Amino acid sequence: MSGPTGPAGRVVVAGMGSEYRRDDGAGPAVADEVARLVTGVTHLGPLADPLDLLGLWDGAALAVVVDAVRSGAEPGTVRVIHLDDASTGPDQGTGPTSTHGISVAGALRLARAVGSAPRRVVVVGVEGDDFSQGLGLSPAVGRAVPEAARAVAELIGEFD
Repeated sequence: MSGPTGPAGRVVVAGMGSEYRRDDGAGPAVADEVARLVTGVTHLGPLADPLDLLGLWDGAALAVVVDAVRSGAEPGTVRVIHLDDASTGPDQGTGPTSTHGISVAGALRLARAVGSAPRRVVVVGVEGDDFSQGLGLSPAVGRAVPEAARAVAELIGEFD
């Protein structure tokens, strides 16, 4: 699959999480798979915290952040969440939550406040099951990695 090379601008894919906390490694696993599928993207990660995005995603036309989430959905469920002004405001509704202290939406609000936010941000969340210490994704999350990678590749393809 080709990647974004035209005037649309730089595309970054960030894998949030730690491979040493089982399903928390879903973000980096998906980002690695996307890097194999799509050329021309800036691959970031693994990143430990959404604040790590600051400075790395600056000037991007599209930033796709992949992370394990806890929402109560079935493990392995893949969700695509488009962050816009309405979803990142102070009255945002509930939804899948990151396993990190600050949300990606919070990091985006901060980046906007200092004038360095990407033009568009999309979060691809993979519902985790096991966040204990150790290597390896749970079976449901492992099976979801290719689906999540395809979702990211489609977002990039729509953007290009």
